[in-house]
Amino acid sequence: MADEYVGSIVLELDGRELEVVDADIQTTTGRKLVKTMNKTGRAKGFSRGIAEFAINLSVVVPLDGDLDWMAIEGAKLTLYPLSGSGGKRTSYLDCFTTDVGAKYTVDSEARRDIKMMALREVIE
Repeated sequence: MADEYVGSIVLELDGRELEVVDADIQTTTGRKLVKTMNKTGRAKGFSRGIAEFAINLSVVVPLDGDLDWMAIEGAKLTLYPLSGSGGKRTSYLDCFTTDVGAKYTVDSEARRDIKMMALREVIE
């Protein structure tokens, strides 16, 4: 079986596509350990919770001007498979910004490090 890789990552914001250089996505299941007072001294099980999607992005600052990165709400992040691989796209919907940082290096373009949360994950 051949390995499949992500081809490109695009952040869509108000009909505009922004170049994503780096993405780190962490999914928390929301499950929690249930501790009870019993004679065995062990936990009895777990409870189901609400999944959370935390996203850390590095984006290139567009040539036509910097954006108000702190005001991002309702954005869509899409991970596209390599063309011809037959893989499925994964999208994170209703993304909103929680933190923004700036990064400047000698050999590269100006970037913004953005921490976001997403409300939904959709595998298309």
